[in-house]
Amino acid sequence: MQNPEFPSDIYAVESHIKLHGFETGDALIEVSPRKDECTLRTEDITEAITQHKDKLRLVMFSAVNYFTGQYFDIPAIAETCRRYGIYFGLDLAHAIGNVPLQLHDWDVDFATWCSYKYLNSGPGGVSGIFVHEKHHGSNLPRLAGWWGNNEKKRFLMLKNFEPMTGAEGWQQSNAPILSMAAHRAALEIFDEVGIEALRKKSIALTGFAEQLIIHSRTYERGILEIITPAKAEHRGCQLSLRVKENGREFFNTLLMQNIICDWREPDVIRIAPVPLYNSFEDVWKFSRALEQIA
Repeated sequence: MQNPEFPSDIYAVESHIKLHGFETGDALIEVSPRKDECTLRTEDITEAITQHKDKLRLVMFSAVNYFTGQYFDIPAIAETCRRYGIYFGLDLAHAIGNVPLQLHDWDVDFATWCSYKYLNSGPGGVSGIFVHEKHHGSNLPRLAGWWGNNEKKRFLMLKNFEPMTGAEGWQQSNAPILSMAAHRAALEIFDEVGIEALRKKSIALTGFAEQLIIHSRTYERGILEIITPAKAEHRGCQLSLRVKENGREFFNTLLMQNIICDWREPDVIRIAPVPLYNSFEDVWKFSRALEQIA
């Protein structure tokens, strides 16, 4: 896993480790940025996989890191895992609806995500899963659930679990209908606009925000530092700003001006100029707010 990683991912992995009778310290390998660096290098990730290839069963990664906004080189990591016969799974919580994804072509074994962030389906929205088609007919162990059973036999109340073909066979329960209505409306917008068009605007918006920030007085005075990668291909629409002085007060000042950002301990403000509903004017107003704080 990457370090830092979102806590829920750590909880899930650690609980599975313990469930199978192993100790976290023995079974969990984390890859951290180099000294005085904020983001991970692809070669360090693939080197860690190669180094531990004989005892690795699964590589689990977030496609976009929640803290830094780094978008990882998923094809390179997947190719390394495939070379050594290691399963590769992704958490797409900060990637789905944010960056284009080709999970099948990249040979990702499985992925999971929430729909309430960039997919705009609201808090508590349904999650999604991807299982590569090469596993659809496999007998991989799974935690069987009601909605994963053969839908033609589901209400026959039979004891033996017969999984649905594809990712549906890993479902645990039926989806909440009311929140699914909002989810469907959100996905229809994505289908209409297209992720490639959104990505094009996302790169422009985020690049505009970056330039305004680095030319602001707060940046020039050393109060702010952008820890998200500078290259567009290595990030989504997120910029993580490390605040060197009075970070929480800085964040609260923005909030009082109706600028909705996100605070992450100990010193980072996350901003996300989302292409579906943020404009270049919004980004400009944010930069003006930074100048006023300075």
